[in-house]
Amino acid sequence: MATMIGSGLSTQTGAAIGSLAFPVLGPVGVVAVRQYVAAVVLLCVSRPRLRSFTWHQWWPVVALALVFGTMNLSLYSSIERVGLGLAVTLEFLGPLTIALATSRRRVDVCCAVIAAAGVITLMRPQPSTDYVGLALGLLAAVCWASYILLNRTVGRRIPGARGAAAASGISAVMFLPIGIVIAVQHPPTAGALACAIAAGLLSSAVPYLADLFTLRHVPPRAFGLFMSVNPVLAAVVGLVGLGQDLGGLEWASIGAIVAANALSIITSRD
Repeated sequence: MATMIGSGLSTQTGAAIGSLAFPVLGPVGVVAVRQYVAAVVLLCVSRPRLRSFTWHQWWPVVALALVFGTMNLSLYSSIERVGLGLAVTLEFLGPLTIALATSRRRVDVCCAVIAAAGVITLMRPQPSTDYVGLALGLLAAVCWASYILLNRTVGRRIPGARGAAAASGISAVMFLPIGIVIAVQHPPTAGALACAIAAGLLSSAVPYLADLFTLRHVPPRAFGLFMSVNPVLAAVVGLVGLGQDLGGLEWASIGAIVAANALSIITSRD
């Protein structure tokens, strides 16, 4: 339990710290540094033999790299516009949709209705509504859903975490020119660079290693149940760390989406 709590808090704290570097690096620069850090950690841990990969293995790895980069970029861009809590909640709709769409149980239909009500409330028209930020959060959700499906394919074709490590390396290479341009046009301060590196470590390296340890000792259902609390953790971290206060309806919507996922997992027979 302590490891799962630490992993969730690390992920959301890393995103919050990374957002502090937005004024200097922007979301693109922060994501670029995060991709570099994630690639270094995963490649050092897994050490994939890239020359042994066949085309049958390479194409899902490349697709995973594209989705991985797009997912992080859209999420961090959404965080900049609508805040940590709302952005992470919208992104969480990706895995939730996959879980509900692959089920034919009546209880999951009810869960889908509850989650949909929460989304509609979050995206209700208001004078201050940032539709671009909300759209970026939904794009992150689509990418996360695609990330899950591609990870399954990569996992079946490449043993262990070598496929994910290769995808992370490719994503880092794709962001390398972007990072160079940003560094030349807007030289990063030491503080901004430190925040971006911390985001990479806390949101990528620490959760990855913690989840590897957790899944060896915790049943997948319990792990999935705890993961559903991440939107709440994000909202709390955003409130405490960044002063991003949410209204009562926003908190209720986040709670509804989390409850829908938790109910689906608790009542699942698999």
